[in-house]
Amino acid sequence: MNVFIRLGETTLAMLQKLGRSHLFLLHVLSGVPGILLRPRLLSAQVFSLGVLSILIIAVSGLFVGMVLGLQGFNVLSDFGAEESLGVMVAASLVRELGPVVTALLFAGRAGSALTAEIGLMKATEQLSGMEMMAVDPIKRIVTPRFLGGLIAMPLLAALFSMVGVMGGFFVGVGLLGVDDGAFWTAMHTHIDFWDDIINGVIKSLVFGVVVTWIAVFEGYDALPTSEGVGRATTRSVVFSAFAVLGCDFVLTALMFGDA
Repeated sequence: MNVFIRLGETTLAMLQKLGRSHLFLLHVLSGVPGILLRPRLLSAQVFSLGVLSILIIAVSGLFVGMVLGLQGFNVLSDFGAEESLGVMVAASLVRELGPVVTALLFAGRAGSALTAEIGLMKATEQLSGMEMMAVDPIKRIVTPRFLGGLIAMPLLAALFSMVGVMGGFFVGVGLLGVDDGAFWTAMHTHIDFWDDIINGVIKSLVFGVVVTWIAVFEGYDALPTSEGVGRATTRSVVFSAFAVLGCDFVLTALMFGDA
């Protein structure tokens, strides 16, 4: 019976936390109009979450594109289709790897920082102090960070895909001898703006919402101790990874399931 009791308690706790997270999201969204009137708060978070993540996103995208170029050339050369290397690299990055890998990197770098920052503010009672001064901490602290992550994520995913394509071009054309005209022409012919690029942007937007939502909620819901903040940061990264991969499967099935 103890096993079933613990299982029931764990399930109820998870459902309660899920409900709190959705109410928290509604509270965050209610503060969006006020933040739009204060662009300095938003621009500071876009810089912190987006600009400071450019290096890791660009370097990762470059090496992912180079690996795709090497692996793709080895597979396509068996069928005499080396000219399709550009299509394979671009489609893999724009449709799948760009949004997904960027979201995982964003969760590890920016998401963990958001959770730790908000959790530390809670542990040092800064959020309680704002409430005592009649300032809503969610609208003043959490909402600009949520919007900053939502704006930064698609831009970082686009950067990842662009640098990845250049990495594939460098390996395929520069090292393996694929014709550069065939590389770009096949990509231009077969990569569709709506079916490939726009769907990738939609994925990155969804991932941005999910990752940033989890990060700010875990920080705000963390126990106000050093151990509680550390555990919340770990949960933020782990839950974000699971959420990104799960949402990616659902979105891929909806977007390309009939193709």
